[in-house]
Amino acid sequence: MADSSVLSPMAMAAAESAASISPLSDPHNSNGNKIMSSSPVSPTHHHNHNASNNNNANNKDNWLDRLSSPVQFLLLASGVFFFFGIHNYLQEAIMNVEGFHFGVMLGYLEVLGVTVCSFFERKFIAKETKRVAPLSAYPLLTFCLMSSSSLSNLALNYINFPTKVVFRSCKLIPTMIVASIVNRKVFSSIEYVCAFCVCLGLVLFAAADWNLTPTFHPIGLVLVSLSVCADAVLPNAQERLFRLGASRMEVTFFTNIFTLIAMTITTLLSGDLLGLLAFAQTNTLLCHYILIYTFVAYIAISVHMNVVRRFGGVAAVLLATGRKGMTLVLSFIFFPKAFSWYYVMGAILVLGGLLVSSLAKVNSKKKQQRQPNHCEDTGPLLAKDNNRNYPSKPFDIEHTDHNHCIDPETPKQASNSGLFSRGHPHQQ
Repeated sequence: MADSSVLSPMAMAAAESAASISPLSDPHNSNGNKIMSSSPVSPTHHHNHNASNNNNANNKDNWLDRLSSPVQFLLLASGVFFFFGIHNYLQEAIMNVEGFHFGVMLGYLEVLGVTVCSFFERKFIAKETKRVAPLSAYPLLTFCLMSSSSLSNLALNYINFPTKVVFRSCKLIPTMIVASIVNRKVFSSIEYVCAFCVCLGLVLFAAADWNLTPTFHPIGLVLVSLSVCADAVLPNAQERLFRLGASRMEVTFFTNIFTLIAMTITTLLSGDLLGLLAFAQTNTLLCHYILIYTFVAYIAISVHMNVVRRFGGVAAVLLATGRKGMTLVLSFIFFPKAFSWYYVMGAILVLGGLLVSSLAKVNSKKKQQRQPNHCEDTGPLLAKDNNRNYPSKPFDIEHTDHNHCIDPETPKQASNSGLFSRGHPHQQ
């Protein structure tokens, strides 16, 4: 979103994003100024830089920029809650349509919407025409995005929506495990405490679902957990492409279009695609739901990324946490289901742990950027133009947090083009 990468299945939750640019590789200093490499800069870089400056000048005339900061924040925050609320409501409403059992197609629709929207934004707003990253770099991204999108939505056939939202928010756990085992990284005591709280919250949520949800099956927890693991791999794979000079829009578009092709083939073979088309012909309301659902995620992530760019990581983290809390509350209000205080305690532990962990990361990055030696030359740095972005993943609603988006912890990386003069979608 991503709540879903692609909207997951496509984008940017600070709590869920672990792969970030290190201070040495960050092409900006603590004041947001570019750090230029001592290596010669190609004419192409100069051309892109000039084009970006022109875009930035045009962005100053955007209607939103004429408003005061408090009014901007109020409008954008309202937009975040409104559009994500619509997306999440539609996702659960579609799953509750009698006879609907095509959960995997929700991910397909999100990928379709992001592919179409990113194509038009890349062509007509960002005006990109060339591809920088090699096609050979996309199979891994395609596999991760397809796994994230398909498995998380397929899990809705076995677990309820609030449980899916909570589990999808917990990329922190596999990220810490991988970093500890592979990179032998030692985390702060606060991060370990937050991870423990998140794990305990997940256990409480799963226990409540186990006892109260008639359709519950443990396979649902396995599917949504595997989707989170795919999310944890995706940002690292994408980061390589950004370092090659590929823009966020390029990676978003090509990752999603290849994923769309792959999912079209798999859903045709499984019968889900034709089954959904046949089922939709018998239900006009479902057709309306599907049409809005396909494209609303891209708008939601666009608004969220404007918050990132204009107001920074802390504001984005707080909004993301509040949005997830709203999603859980609205789910119980609009779609009544058996209630347990385990849900409340689990949500507090999970969202609280993710919030504290995310704010700690933001604070740690600010401290690193203040260090006087973080710009020392330790090797050639990439010359950076303003239209190059280093998102954590291309678009996921839950991770815009978010399948398709930018890490809210790194606001200066957000694009200035696109809807509301910001570029793209998301990413969970």
